[in-house]
Parts: sequence; structure tokens; C-alpha cells
Amino acid sequence: MTTSGTRAAHRPSRRQWVIEAATELFATQPPDEVTVADIAARAEMTSAAVYYHFSSKDQVLVEGMRVFAAALREQVETLAETHAPGTEIGAAITALVAWLGEHRSAATVFFVSSAGMSQEAEALRHEVRTQLLEDLVRLVRKASGPVTDAEAAVIGLGVLALLETAAISQARGDEAYRSLGHRSFLREVGRLAERIADPVTEG
Repeated sequence: MTTSGTRAAHRPSRRQWVIEAATELFATQPPDEVTVADIAARAEMTSAAVYYHFSSKDQVLVEGMRVFAAALREQVETLAETHAPGTEIGAAITALVAWLGEHRSAATVFFVSSAGMSQEAEALRHEVRTQLLEDLVRLVRKASGPVTDAEAAVIGLGVLALLETAAISQARGDEAYRSLGHRSFLREVGRLAERIADPVTEG
């Protein structure tokens, strides 16, 4: 089957077309209801062409998650590296949630649609979560000033939980997200991140 002239001229990128097509489908339909034929049709190619690059739709899903996770980690690493020491964390987390909104389909697949789909997907999610926590702890240390290892780890976990919850709320467009609206939602997430990173202490 011959696809469009533009795509034929860029054959090496077909693997990415498959991932993008599958991501759009997985974000709007239960992944177990999506077939390789559906992905092929969305990518404007044959099922055989999809199988040339991937052994199954589950492999497409996991590879799409992996690509998204790498981009997400890059965003967090950049925020951690460029964050001005001693400044509040809210703006960085707001920027991160805004970025997730710009990549809503991929974020939906990673945080919502792929949950429980396969052991490989869950293993990848666990690995990425561990890496994100390390990056967020670095960000917390720069934002909060001198904190113990235990304090930084707990604050990092709190910020990570907030980030995951915000990502899911935004991806689903749930009641909290809809009632606040996008801008207010981002603002409130940023404020909450600052409260987590700067807890009130007694004494």
C-alpha cells in the first residue's frame, strides 16, 4: 500500500508515526479495545508496516510511554538545573503541569490509560517515578535551602504525588479541573506545591 507522498519521502520516521497514531487512539479509547489495524489506519499504513516496527500493540504503547517519559524527565531536569536557589517551587511545578497539558494525549496514556495494561508498562512507570523523585528532590533542595535528606525525600514525594494527581485531573478533565478552569487550576497547583515544599514547622 502506498501512503501519501510526504510520508513516503520520510520512511525512517514511520516508527514515530506509529507511536503518535497509537498515542492518539490510546488516549481516547481503552487500550485493550484498540487493534493494530486501528493504529495502522490512523497512521495511514498497513498492519504489516506496523508489525515491521513493533511486535504488538502493547509494544507500541510501552514505547510511546518511554518516549513521553524521556521528554518529561528532560523537562524536570531542566527545571531543577535552572531553578534559582532559594526561590519558591510553585512556578516550576506550574510550568511542568502546563507542559503536560501541551502533551495531553501522551500524558493521558502514561498517567491514566496504560494503568494495569501490562507488567512492562507498570515496570516502566515505576522506574520513571523513581527517576522523577530524584529530580524533584534536587529541585526541592534548591528551592527550600538547607534541609535534611529525610526532609527533602518527604517533600519530594509530596510534590511528586501532587504532580501525578494534577496530571491525571488535567488529562481526564475532571470536575476539579473544569470547575477551576485551566489558568486557575495551574495557579492552585503552584500554590499547593509551595505549601508542600515550605511546611509550617512548630517551635
